[in-house]
Amino acid sequence: MADFLTTTRTSYDALAAEHAGLVQSSFDDLPLDRSLFATFAELVRPTGRPVADVGCGPGRVTVLLAELGLDAFGIDLSPGMLALARQSYPELRFEEGSMLALDVPDGSLGGVLAYYSVIHVPWEQRAAVFAEFYRVLAPGGVLMLAFQVGEDQVRRTEYGGTALELDVYRQRPDEVAGLLRDGGFELWMTAVRGRAEWEKVDQGYLIVRKPATTTGVRSG
Repeated sequence: MADFLTTTRTSYDALAAEHAGLVQSSFDDLPLDRSLFATFAELVRPTGRPVADVGCGPGRVTVLLAELGLDAFGIDLSPGMLALARQSYPELRFEEGSMLALDVPDGSLGGVLAYYSVIHVPWEQRAAVFAEFYRVLAPGGVLMLAFQVGEDQVRRTEYGGTALELDVYRQRPDEVAGLLRDGGFELWMTAVRGRAEWEKVDQGYLIVRKPATTTGVRSG
């Protein structure tokens, strides 16, 4: 397993053990995020296919997608986070896995949500992750990303007294959009919102689609 996958998994296992309250979130203080989840659901629903919440953590977004009428399931590296998700939302499906090698058949998903999960992927490995998302999406399928905006790499060494070893890679929305286009996706929407009072930087969002017909050769 790549080093960043190991350290990410270990850090989130530690967080799950010490901070079970992470599972609680209504997103009432993030109206744009809630609105974008609804938009994502509207775009995905006509495909009639399942949706993967990749990097689902404790399942707080997976359950919102299900409430929006999607056949949503979660995938995460961390067994500890998955245990929290299964305990909190036993009616939903949660699987252990890596976004670099999803255990999902080609072209089987109507949507992929990566909500603040690509932020732990080294910049040079983003194209491989986006290629994996492209692989699992059906033609016409939708990908939504959320991330912190910036150009720097930040090392997190603790959270609430819990020791971590987490690298956070901030993203430039135009650069991410270019990588997605190079990977064969069609850009549907990009947005940036200003930082909330508890955030240090602006936040970025992208929604892209796999073309409904994929007869051309994609780059990357």
